[in-house]
Amino acid sequence: MRVMLRAQMDTQLANAAAKDGTLQKIVQSMTERLKPEAAYFATSEGKRTCTLVFDMQDSSQLPSIAEPLFAGLGAKIEIQPVMNIEDLQKGFAALQQG
Repeated sequence: MRVMLRAQMDTQLANAAAKDGTLQKIVQSMTERLKPEAAYFATSEGKRTCTLVFDMQDSSQLPSIAEPLFAGLGAKIEIQPVMNIEDLQKGFAALQQG
């Protein structure tokens, strides 16, 4: 299932992690494991934020995805199902048939 993860990082913990290289390692590890179709890095509410869109095979992946962000960066995390335009069109087509 295609999901979007948004992680808003604690500023003090992320500052320390950026200085010691932990932030870069966490981001690299996540992108290598999840192979996101999109990855964006910006600020939200004045905090470092990353947004990844990827295919989550099973909900049992949640702890391994979230824990490095919680423990290493004090992140506030949201994960939700999302659709691209093709998924939306497929959903509308199924709605019309049902």
